[in-house]
Amino acid sequence: MGLPALEFSDCYLDSPAFRERLRCSEQELERTNRFLKDVVKDGNALIGAIKNYSLAVQKFSLTLQSFQFDFIGDTLTDDEINIAESFKEFAELLQEVELERSMMVQNASNLLIKPLEKFRKEQIGFTKERKKKFEKDGEKFYSMLDRHLHLSSKKKESQLQEADLLVDKERHVFFESSLEYVYQIQEVQESKKFSIVEPVLAFLHSLFTYNNLTVELTQDFLPYKQQLQLSLQNTRNHFNSTREELEDLKKRMKEAPLTCKLPGKPTIEGYLYSQEKWALGISWVKYYCQYEKETKMLRMTPMEQKPGAKQGTTVHLILKSCVRRKTDSIDKRFCFDIETVERSGPITLQAPSEANRRLWMEAMDGKEPVVELNEIGFRFVRKCINAVETNGIATEGVYRTVGSNIQVQKLLNAFFDPKCPGDVDFQSSDWDIKTITSSLKFYLRNLSEPVMTYKLHKELVLAAKSENLDERLGAIHGLVYKLPEKNREMSELLIRHLVQVCEHSRENLMSPSNMGVIFGPTLMRAQEDTVAAMMNIKFQNIVVEILIEHFNKIYSGPPEDNAAPPVPPPRVATRRHKPITISKRPLRERPLFFGGSVEESEEEDSCGLAPNGIVAALSPDVPKPLQRSRLQRPGEADPGRPSPESRGAGEPCAEVGVGRLVSRLQEGGAKLSSKPANSIGPTPHALKTSNLQSKKPAPRPGASCREGDYESFPTKARLPGEKPVITRPPMRPPDPPCKAPGPQKVEAKMDLVAGTAAEAPSSVVASRAKFFETASFRRGR
Repeated sequence: MGLPALEFSDCYLDSPAFRERLRCSEQELERTNRFLKDVVKDGNALIGAIKNYSLAVQKFSLTLQSFQFDFIGDTLTDDEINIAESFKEFAELLQEVELERSMMVQNASNLLIKPLEKFRKEQIGFTKERKKKFEKDGEKFYSMLDRHLHLSSKKKESQLQEADLLVDKERHVFFESSLEYVYQIQEVQESKKFSIVEPVLAFLHSLFTYNNLTVELTQDFLPYKQQLQLSLQNTRNHFNSTREELEDLKKRMKEAPLTCKLPGKPTIEGYLYSQEKWALGISWVKYYCQYEKETKMLRMTPMEQKPGAKQGTTVHLILKSCVRRKTDSIDKRFCFDIETVERSGPITLQAPSEANRRLWMEAMDGKEPVVELNEIGFRFVRKCINAVETNGIATEGVYRTVGSNIQVQKLLNAFFDPKCPGDVDFQSSDWDIKTITSSLKFYLRNLSEPVMTYKLHKELVLAAKSENLDERLGAIHGLVYKLPEKNREMSELLIRHLVQVCEHSRENLMSPSNMGVIFGPTLMRAQEDTVAAMMNIKFQNIVVEILIEHFNKIYSGPPEDNAAPPVPPPRVATRRHKPITISKRPLRERPLFFGGSVEESEEEDSCGLAPNGIVAALSPDVPKPLQRSRLQRPGEADPGRPSPESRGAGEPCAEVGVGRLVSRLQEGGAKLSSKPANSIGPTPHALKTSNLQSKKPAPRPGASCREGDYESFPTKARLPGEKPVITRPPMRPPDPPCKAPGPQKVEAKMDLVAGTAAEAPSSVVASRAKFFETASFRRGR
């Protein structure tokens, strides 16, 4: 049950019932006073916690910004540039969020603490002073009345009349004090309904508006996040590809115990058997061989370990290549072929064991036996491509999934059998897609020279390192037509097939970037196996990726000038390439906070209205909206808003469809707008317009938004016994983007402001009620 009303007529009677009702009001006032103290205390604690959290986030962002990535190599890929700049982007985003938070915190005290403290000290404190005066005057009156009643009737008439006048005067003073006190305590009880709730509402509005801004920043962050995740995945794929090659190189180093030889000693030495052809047949001669890797010098001394046998003359040969001999091509085991400068044909050597053969081949940079890029090889590639495009182009992870090594060797041996080459049915159930794709990669990887050739390897890598994308494409385009005819034909055949595979990336999950990771080392392997060369595998992948993405342009014909653009020299320092960014994105429209700073008062006073729809002259203490502004770099201008000089002094802004917005808010249909900012002010403190603005156009001047006209409110017949729904006017909606309606309405606008100022409502709530009665108005500039 509510408090009983205090009648002014009871002040004269001063009855016990009146005193009891007055005591109830005093107790409620004291309870309100304690409540305000708690709200102020907890509000300060909340603001302090927000400030401490903001400081911690700012320190975290500075820590992120201070770190700088260092990478191996002289050049970064585009994905590595994005990763290198990511911490800086993170820091700038966090700083932008904290800028919003700091602006909200700076205004929090003005929005919440100061109004509540002001009400408690000025209103409740003033009421307590009235109470003291009331009690003092009452005590004085009743004490005088007691003395007056004890006067003897034998006193002179003049003395009695004078005493009566003094009592009447004191009664009148007490009665006035009682009236003032009753009026004041009831005014405080009534005004606290809005004077206490309104600051809390303003604070929550600013807090929720800040949360809304962080949601918008999250939406802005999503595209950057997706692009960065793609860069991270591409870099991880390059890393896995490079790691496999490095692990293979490390394994070979471990298995070669003679790698760390003593100075002056050969790289490897030991007994080998050499196949020598004579007129009467073939014989195997035993040699003691010594090989120096630096000079590629092989010394072969014939040895006959029988007693008294003479030793032959040492033969010196310069090594050209070394290839493992296939088992099915010779009836001996552990054989390998070498080519030398001095002899025209290959020399077949036999090692004592498989382990020893592996050591010799490691020392001589030996290769596995390969089939040259000839007609049989082209037929093999075409059959593999046809099988994949017919049966496995939609297979998930095609070319990434590895087949059985035994099956791969079986397929290659069957197809490249010298007796019947190419006599293999790829549609047979014996060969699955993994075996076919692995066989194709094995064939390309073990060619004596890669498809893109050793000669053009460095030029292609340098082209991929170019920071200009057009120059990068043009250079690779020109270098493709420097390939030998067979190599260019093979590359076109393969890249066309890879384009077909990538067109089914939704099913097989193989994008051009993934294909680049797989076929980069296959088509563009380096001539020397070094760590530095393997660090360039990522650029080999980029070359293949560019060939896939621009297949039609590259293979439609040579460049117009028939020459590749100049390729930039290798860089000593890390190149600077424009990375993906979120900090330089277009600004969004920003809503006005309810309550704010003093800096905008000059602009708002020029219109005669405060941003919340209140006449500024009537309520100077009402907090103004917080401005959200983006820090601009020197020399940077906002193109989305005209300068103050170009805008007319009397140009008004579009009015707000209040009734329509109220209807949407009641239906829960206030939707956020994601349009980019188009009315950003030219100064750092320029106002941002609201993204809560309705997508429908604002009502035209002169439309049916008259006083008390709320046609947009949903009307519904109330059922019997149903409680009436209280429709509360919402807060002043944010200002819409500025438009330029007809100039004939400017004078009416100024009349409205003048009329509102003349009527001068007595309180903030009264001024806002006056605003909502007019339903809409236009702000002038």
